[in-house]
Amino acid sequence: MTQFTAYKNPNKATSKTYPYLLDIQSNLLGDLKTTVVIPLCASSLAGKAAITKLCPILEIEGKPFIALTQQIAGIDRKYLGDKVCNLSRYQTEIVAALDFIISGI
Repeated sequence: MTQFTAYKNPNKATSKTYPYLLDIQSNLLGDLKTTVVIPLCASSLAGKAAITKLCPILEIEGKPFIALTQQIAGIDRKYLGDKVCNLSRYQTEIVAALDFIISGI
């Protein structure tokens, strides 16, 4: 598991809305059974709900997706689907969104 990797969401109940889950947990905690993820949704579904600093736009396979940082969750790693891509190029934006949700700055 690599931090800032996007995985397919295998959950049939939620995958239409959130097709990808972004693993944000530190690689130092790779031995844990669980990981922390941010669900990603298509930018067309987010509408005005996406606050840019809180919900950065990330590109996967040429399409924009919104990181719904306010919906951060801990899940068992077995619920991650196939690896899609690494989004570490957005590390600054992702960490800033986490800082914003915790400290408001």
